[in-house]
Amino acid sequence: MKTDSIFYRIFQSIPSTFFELINQPPQLASAYQFSSVEVKQLAFRIDGVFLPNAAELPIYFAEVQFQPDKKFYSRLFTEIFNYLDKTELTNNWRGVVIFPNRSVDTGDTERYTELLNSQRVTRVYLDELSSIEASSIGIKTVKLIIEPESTATTRAIEIVNSARQQIPDVATIREIIQLIETILIYKLPRLSQEEIGKMFGANELKQTRFYQDVFAEGKQEGKLETIPQLLVLGLSIEQIAQALGLDEQVVRQAAQPKS
Repeated sequence: MKTDSIFYRIFQSIPSTFFELINQPPQLASAYQFSSVEVKQLAFRIDGVFLPNAAELPIYFAEVQFQPDKKFYSRLFTEIFNYLDKTELTNNWRGVVIFPNRSVDTGDTERYTELLNSQRVTRVYLDELSSIEASSIGIKTVKLIIEPESTATTRAIEIVNSARQQIPDVATIREIIQLIETILIYKLPRLSQEEIGKMFGANELKQTRFYQDVFAEGKQEGKLETIPQLLVLGLSIEQIAQALGLDEQVVRQAAQPKS
């Protein structure tokens, strides 16, 4: 699984997740921009960096490590200090490393003991996240990455349903669904993308508070207004017609862009 790119997509879409992982207020995400930084003089790029919008806030370097690597810490601190040497920013800094579990944390640490034992560096082990009192969509999505295959699909559907109930922004919901589909494709390669996509179709939609609140009143006008949003979520004309109890031709007409 390309875990680093998946994590970076999560941090881009739901940046509050990162701060929850390190036991910081999720609201702190509004003061940061998640990005990658490049040190042109040395021709290297650090992909996961939270850059603050205030001088008193630290820069956060986020690194995802899912494979044992003896030289991991050597490479990590080399990149961080090279960047700090070349950047014009004067902010303090913190490093955050995300492991699936402690057994993967095999990097040589003797030369970096003081850093690792200080507040400079936080190591997060995903299999220990149960001790974190958080049930946000972002944390649930992160935990799905290490969810056993036997329960991954059930957990994924639960996350999507929770997102539809809790998040008003349609674009964010769509991004979360795409993230979860990507995780499942890597975890369950025997399933096709079409099969995975069907898990989040009309049947699941009917169980959500979003469906019950908006559609249950049975008002034709209200149903027609929701069709563009459902199309954005990835539902087909047929699925929308089935979910709303409308004729497919009516749905097609409502889906046409207004001139």
